[in-house]
Amino acid sequence: MPHEIDGIQQIDQEELQQLLKEKEGKIKFIDVREPEEYNAGHIPNVPLIPMNSIPQRLDELDKDEEYVFICRSGNRSHMVSRFLKQQGFEKVTNFNGGMLSWRGDVKQGMEE
Repeated sequence: MPHEIDGIQQIDQEELQQLLKEKEGKIKFIDVREPEEYNAGHIPNVPLIPMNSIPQRLDELDKDEEYVFICRSGNRSHMVSRFLKQQGFEKVTNFNGGMLSWRGDVKQGMEE
């Protein structure tokens, strides 16, 4: 069941699986790990925007969109969610547990 930490909605592995099925195209899923981590294995069709490049790429994000952020354990994605909330993004969610808790399909290499 979703809950909040520091005002940021948190979801677990099962909730993320559900959202990926039900909300494909409606929610933007973004992996914020480093390229080498992403290449080693990521959720298929989830693009990479490394955490340290988020501030420079704010203009690529839309405050009206809903976002779910993903990282290795949930720490970096939580920090990105908090940062974006401070920038006026209201619909941000953290995948708490990150790829360490992910039980679904994994793709290696970069997305096209």
